[in-house]
Amino acid sequence: MISGGVDSSVVVHQLCEQGHKPSLFYIRIGRDDVDYMDCTAEEDMEICTAVAHKYGLKLELIDLHREYWDKVAVYAIDKIRNGFTPNPDVMCNRLIKFGCFEEKVGKVFDITATGHYATTHVIDGKTWLGTAVDPVKDQTDFLAQITYMQVKKLMFPLGNLMKKEVRQIAAKAGLPSAKRKDSQGICFLNNINYNDFVRRFLGEQEGPIVELETGKILGKHKGFWFHTIGQRKGLGLSGGPWFVIQKDVQQNIVYVSNGYDCTKQYGDTFRLKDFHFITEDPWQEGEHEISFKIRHTPDFTRGIIVPDGDGYLVKSSEMLQGIAPGQFGVIYDKNHRLVIGSGEICNY
Repeated sequence: MISGGVDSSVVVHQLCEQGHKPSLFYIRIGRDDVDYMDCTAEEDMEICTAVAHKYGLKLELIDLHREYWDKVAVYAIDKIRNGFTPNPDVMCNRLIKFGCFEEKVGKVFDITATGHYATTHVIDGKTWLGTAVDPVKDQTDFLAQITYMQVKKLMFPLGNLMKKEVRQIAAKAGLPSAKRKDSQGICFLNNINYNDFVRRFLGEQEGPIVELETGKILGKHKGFWFHTIGQRKGLGLSGGPWFVIQKDVQQNIVYVSNGYDCTKQYGDTFRLKDFHFITEDPWQEGEHEISFKIRHTPDFTRGIIVPDGDGYLVKSSEMLQGIAPGQFGVIYDKNHRLVIGSGEICNY
């Protein structure tokens, strides 16, 4: 699986150096004929074609933009409409890159190699998703919803490399993507402003920005759906810093609090629903020491996880800022070597 970026190009180089002759597939999920999806497919394909030619490999474009829209973009818009903070890249990996692609193409191959920064470990005959050596580039939080059938046939050749090593390999090999910048943000937006995308489908509706502690109206917003829990920038308020603490979806009210030390923006407990185990449930019952992430960050937080009805309760070892319902809480073993699974953060 090749994207046109330096990471997947280096994967191709490594596989060929090892004597393999991989089939290359570029997955197209964006569209260049609409103004709400930014597609870099033309530039990507130029680089992918150059890499394929360099190593004498076959390259094929797989168009999954319709499947992406139906399964991922619609999910994201629905979550935002209901006041939650979605993670479309997590769903893209499970449903598109390793879902629809597997159904259309991948099923005829034994192994699918990608440029994700992650590892796999076989323990007692079972495959587990593992973290990458480079904590800054580790992408296991974006892979935490993949299934066991998916993870057991995945190969992550970059998992034991630092990013700077990948760049060095690309430069030494003369790869056309050696100096290409890494992609940022939601995969199909690229250069499109996130608020412009949301506005295209949810519009604008003016509402009050209210100080949580006093009930004082501080200003106006253009729709609660443009704001997420923990947000600091983009509120247009003076005398800050101001942080989004709550949203009233029914009344279209955004509640904020002032200052970095505001206790209202912190919490040490959150609940996960629809928890997904990638390989198996290693706990069965009782409470267990874990490490976890609630957003994409190099850092892991220690905590305790306990069953809670049909979900799980996570108790953090430290206070957390901006616990956002709708995001995925990703759970690792206590030494953050293996990924256990993930669940959606929800309100009590």
